[in-house]
Amino acid sequence: MHMTESETRPDISLAADLRVSPDDAPVAPDVFTVRNLNVFYGDLRAVSDVDIDVREREITALIGPSGCGKSTVLRCFNRMNDLIDIARVEGSVLYQGIDLYDPQVDPVAVRRRIGMVFQKPNPFPKSIYDNVAYGPKVAGQKGNLDEVVERSLRSAGLWEEVKDRLKSSALGMSGGQQQRLCIARAIAVNPDVLLMDEPCSALDPIATGRIEELMKEIQNEYTIVIVTHNMQQAARVSDRTAFFTAELDEGTGQRRGKLVELDDTGTIFSNPADERTEAYVTGRFG
Repeated sequence: MHMTESETRPDISLAADLRVSPDDAPVAPDVFTVRNLNVFYGDLRAVSDVDIDVREREITALIGPSGCGKSTVLRCFNRMNDLIDIARVEGSVLYQGIDLYDPQVDPVAVRRRIGMVFQKPNPFPKSIYDNVAYGPKVAGQKGNLDEVVERSLRSAGLWEEVKDRLKSSALGMSGGQQQRLCIARAIAVNPDVLLMDEPCSALDPIATGRIEELMKEIQNEYTIVIVTHNMQQAARVSDRTAFFTAELDEGTGQRRGKLVELDDTGTIFSNPADERTEAYVTGRFG
């Protein structure tokens, strides 16, 4: 049967239909399959030859010293690097079998499927309600927005704290509440994946603990990838951990990020395969 060009184009909206049922797969299927990933900022190669797999409904932590490319790799998962003029991505980044960097894939649609929570809470200068409802409104979502807002705030563990002040400014919330609001805002558009770039670095220990509890509570619904400088946090919340380091490129004299190893979190912290990983997790460097 002849298919038109529009019928053969990759469509990120089809990705949800590509999941493997847990009943059919004793090991969680891969949501992301990354091969030979290189990221450049102008002439600088920031990340070199990264191969990494992220499994469905697991929390994957990316750890390593500053400047090792953790956040750069994380931003490749939802094409946030597209927003940097001098950035260039080479290699293969597959999301449920779809090439995210195929020129026919819409990056806006990618970011609806793959939400992101940033290091510093960034609520909009709007009400709590309007922050959560913003994404569904922009996407033209039909139905009862009140239900969407309540569901998202409940998922983020915030509903009971704010249900009586939904029309109040989000900027009046505490830092920990603002970060959970940003998670609720990301959840509101029904993503498959949540990317978190050091989401607790600006928070106190109590708020950090609440975010960590929240990640564990929602991982049955979302695949989560978190960048963290806090090794204890990675050990507490993640199922698998990837350790990155920064290598010196002898040809250019520049440092570039390199994935050292990826394994079950318990293995990374107790019996890593690479001595560089052992040196980092035991505090001998980094």
